[in-house]
Amino acid sequence: MQPKTINILYWVFTILFAALMLFSAYGSILVNDDAKKLIHDYLGFPVYFIPFTGYAKLIGSIAILIPALKTTKEWAYAGLFFDLLGAVYAGIAVSKTFDPMMLFMLVWFVPGILSYIFWKKKLQIAPHH
Repeated sequence: MQPKTINILYWVFTILFAALMLFSAYGSILVNDDAKKLIHDYLGFPVYFIPFTGYAKLIGSIAILIPALKTTKEWAYAGLFFDLLGAVYAGIAVSKTFDPMMLFMLVWFVPGILSYIFWKKKLQIAPHH
């Protein structure tokens, strides 16, 4: 695969993943009614935990968009994936029956995984200083 193609795919998937995470962070940062209903009422997390996850997603999303932050970016990807895994696990844990919508959450992993893969490919082809 050509370096230009890798770079384009990296940015497409990274911007998509960051946008999805920022979208989910917005309600949590504001602690709006939708976030309270989902995270507190349905999943059972304390209300004070809601803005923490929102700000963590905001910071992680910004970090994966900044090219120079190699180690920080690695941690940001890990944190964003832990957030997604935690959300899927919590949803499954509280469901009384199988909810096919929980499978939809797995779709959010796709741009994140592809962003990470293409970031690693970019690092391999980048000139070493």
